[in-house]
Amino acid sequence: MQLITSKDNEIVKHIKKLSDKKYRDQNNCYIVEGIKLVEEAIKEEAQIEKIIICEESTKTSEISKSLMYEIAKHDCIYVTEKIFKSLTQVMNPQGILAVIKKNQERSLIKYDEDIIVALDDIQDPGNLGTILRTVDSVGLKQLIVSKGTADVYNPKVVRSSMGAIFRVEVIDVEDLKETIKMIKRNNYDLLVTSLQTNSSIYEIKYNKKVIVIGNEANGVSKEIQDMADLKAKIPMLGTTESLNVSVATGIILYEYVRQKLTK
Repeated sequence: MQLITSKDNEIVKHIKKLSDKKYRDQNNCYIVEGIKLVEEAIKEEAQIEKIIICEESTKTSEISKSLMYEIAKHDCIYVTEKIFKSLTQVMNPQGILAVIKKNQERSLIKYDEDIIVALDDIQDPGNLGTILRTVDSVGLKQLIVSKGTADVYNPKVVRSSMGAIFRVEVIDVEDLKETIKMIKRNNYDLLVTSLQTNSSIYEIKYNKKVIVIGNEANGVSKEIQDMADLKAKIPMLGTTESLNVSVATGIILYEYVRQKLTK
């Protein structure tokens, strides 16, 4: 068993630097942390570069024997509790993390799903991770994100996605407006949320729709609003005029699910 005890070890330095987006991009890898996420990475056959285990966690039953068996098939490194605490970014670490290689193949948009979800400059990593998880939960396999959207490999996004990051293709696009034009040419209608309409999300038929979710502060950009085939809002009975963007996304996507189930 290889045990690292020095904070100056090159592997330790490498993992610490992966908290920085620029370094993640340069090295084409990112961190997942916790038992569930490492299990998901193994199950979904993610490209695991290394698995790092806190030596202390092997003395408890928190990491199951079956997971330890699977971990042993990978490049596995043990570190002291002090070193692991310097690597973790969570309050109550479970003593395990993995370095995952990014998929470097450029993903192409698939036009075989009823709806395509696109994000227009979503800023909060927690919102992005939650939206990823919601997209996965309704059975969609792709998510389009604009250049100004938060980094999908940010540790908070990865944790919030609860494993969805391994199952949903995240397609980064340089120009969201041009991408939407291309999607529309493939017989999809553009749906945006807007307060400037009387139409409800419950009046829309969710077949061949590209749904754009807007920035937390400013909503969907005006140029994309101007391209919309349909505008709709979420009806609210109280005095609050807006919802958290990830909550709003969930409401819309589960109206799509309701319609699928009632067919």
